[in-house]
Amino acid sequence: MITDTISDMLTRIRNANLVSKPTVLIANTKINQKICEILQQEGFIAGFSVLDINKNELIVSLKYKKTGLISNGSAGKPCITNLKRISKPGLRIYSNYKEIPKILGGLGIIIISTSKGLMTDKEARNSHLGGELVCSIW
Repeated sequence: MITDTISDMLTRIRNANLVSKPTVLIANTKINQKICEILQQEGFIAGFSVLDINKNELIVSLKYKKTGLISNGSAGKPCITNLKRISKPGLRIYSNYKEIPKILGGLGIIIISTSKGLMTDKEARNSHLGGELVCSIW
């Protein structure tokens, strides 16, 4: 049994990106669905849906940038360069809206769990909300 579904999701996406898989299966939880919604809004993934056969899994379509020279049959360069879990079950990391770090000068995002739900670092700063720093993506 997986105790940290967010870390499992990030690891599965990271591993699928490394081998240029078009899709990846992850556990279907409310927080994973919300993270996928944010990733889709920010343009990091192409889309996601609940698997028809097994309702306990989400299928995530990964997004790749087309490069000029594709010789080895790969899909191109992945849109997600890195995924990192910030707050872990053993060590929670919290921040107020003034101290939320910027990733790559604003090119990357941090997903934050606030009292209003999961949101990106930009939305949290604009709403003057702090919370738990879940993960960073760039």
